[in-house]
Amino acid sequence: MARQGQIVVTMLRWSLACCVAIYVLAICGLAIFQRRLQYFPDRRLVDPAQAGMSGVEDLRLTTDDGETLVAWYVPAKDGHPLILYFHGNGGDLADRVPRFRALTASRYGLLAISYRGYGGSTGSPTQKGLMEDGETAYLEARARGYDGDRIVLMGESLGTGVAIALAATHEAAALVLDSPYSSAVEVAAAHYPIFPVNWLMFDRYRSDLAIGDVHIPMLVIHGDKDDVIPISLARRLFELANEPKTFMQVSGGKHLALGLAEVFPRVCAWIDQQTGVARRYGAARE
Repeated sequence: MARQGQIVVTMLRWSLACCVAIYVLAICGLAIFQRRLQYFPDRRLVDPAQAGMSGVEDLRLTTDDGETLVAWYVPAKDGHPLILYFHGNGGDLADRVPRFRALTASRYGLLAISYRGYGGSTGSPTQKGLMEDGETAYLEARARGYDGDRIVLMGESLGTGVAIALAATHEAAALVLDSPYSSAVEVAAAHYPIFPVNWLMFDRYRSDLAIGDVHIPMLVIHGDKDDVIPISLARRLFELANEPKTFMQVSGGKHLALGLAEVFPRVCAWIDQQTGVARRYGAARE
């Protein structure tokens, strides 16, 4: 019996050692390959017309650190603002064509950049790089004659971190955030609760630290069934933000709720109100 007990203890020790080894290896894997888990670029260069987006000027922008970015530009109509758009962590600009078509059909201008490493742009994505890409896009908007009071910063998912960082340091008319987060670290912790992601992450996107420096009207759109970024993280960000601010909770909405048929007109009406379009051209959109 004593020998059997000793065998059992030995087996338990080996099992525990194997579990610890697997856990440590998993942590090492997360640390080494974390950017592959954070960024999912489609690197193909897609012509906007072939993607179903007509009337687009296909630009090439050069960043201060020497990368070349693909960008799509459509001028604003009838005094409407320019939407400076920052996409999420997956795909490319072509994946956002339905949303872009809806925005331009509403007479807004559009300048959407393809981050470094995405959709024909050179380089590889990092937080520092994406922030540089956002700066480059903003300077392009200003160079095309849009004053700050005619620029609306719009970000989706990961791109909300880029939009918030710009809003904290640059002039703009309004900030629209679709499915935002307080920090990328908290998003990672929600998906990988058993790992010490706070110790591991390079690209943290601390929107919770930047939002206090934003002093323009802000709209948050978030679905209460979002299984990518929990709505609780959007609410935490919202609580830290300055007035004026609006939280649009989409009942039953999942990730990226702005494009829903029942949501988009409300977002347009909010933008028109904040930018003065409603006052200059009649009542807000229905």
